[in-house]
This record gives sequence, structure tokens and C-alpha cells, in this order.
Amino acid sequence: MAAKKGRRRKHIPQRTCVGCRQVQAKRGLIRVVRSPDGVKIDPHGKLAGRGAYLHDLRSCWQKGLEGKLAHALKTEISAEDMAVLKDFMHSLPLEAPEESES
Repeated sequence: MAAKKGRRRKHIPQRTCVGCRQVQAKRGLIRVVRSPDGVKIDPHGKLAGRGAYLHDLRSCWQKGLEGKLAHALKTEISAEDMAVLKDFMHSLPLEAPEESES
């Protein structure tokens, strides 16, 4: 049997933002998880429970919080959890930072 030439490329998991529906690498998105305690932001992507992903942009979070996030998590988001998510949303930038050409 002949040995394979070249390096194997590492698998990079892809996820879809529920706000804008763009596919991106999992690490570039913020995970929101439904757990028995309620809906929480999962910054490390390790919490147990059903998860959904959003970009770190306020526009994606606004679309997601209108109902797409609750649908993706298959749950109703309580008022307390919604307040926490909205507080986090207001800390995000309005638009993606422009990449400078150097």
C-alpha cells in the first residue's frame, strides 16, 4: 500500500448563524445554550444542552432575539433570560470591524 503524500488538513467545524444564516467556523461564533436552568450565553462552547450560534454583531443578535433564536433552541425564552441576552447584545458592535489593508 502506498503512503499518502502531503499533510492532512485539520477538520474545522462549521456552524450557521441563526441571525443572518451565514456559515462560518464554529470558533468565530457565539454559542447560546438551552439548559435546565434556562437560556445562557456559552462563551467556551462547552456547556451541555441544545445550542445555537450567532455572530458577534448586534444586527445578528437583533434578528435572533426576534424569534429565530427561540425557534432554533426549541424553547420559549423567559423575560429574565431575554434581559440578559439583550444586555449582552448592547455590548456588541453595530457592524463588523473593517479589515485594514497593510
